[in-house]
Amino acid sequence: QVQLVESGGGVVQAGGSLRLSCAPSGLPFSSYAMGWFRQAPGKEREFVTFITTTGARIYYTDSVKGRFTISRDNAKNTVYLQMNSLKPEDTAVYYCAGRSGFGMMELLTAPRGYDRWGQGTQVTVSS
Repeated sequence: QVQLVESGGGVVQAGGSLRLSCAPSGLPFSSYAMGWFRQAPGKEREFVTFITTTGARIYYTDSVKGRFTISRDNAKNTVYLQMNSLKPEDTAVYYCAGRSGFGMMELLTAPRGYDRWGQGTQVTVSS
């Protein structure tokens, strides 16, 4: 059974930091590109960042560049999202997602490009 379990969400003041983790099981993690998405109330799920299988390719949405860092440890089957300088507009449910193998940018940055999803973890940034 494939499971992606996120952890690390919580409530933090603006300017603070959080680190999210996602530990997939039941799939060959090192063969999966991993992404983070978020969804705020009343809004569509939006792309945040992705990292390819070896970490050779990483991409961020403009609003988080310079503040968020994605990384992965294939030995631990875990992908991380370090979030610094958090803003109230970062408040959302954060989801990790997995995609087998490679993909073009348009797929790696869209929810439809991923076939494995976690249950989400809430991040709330207070002003």
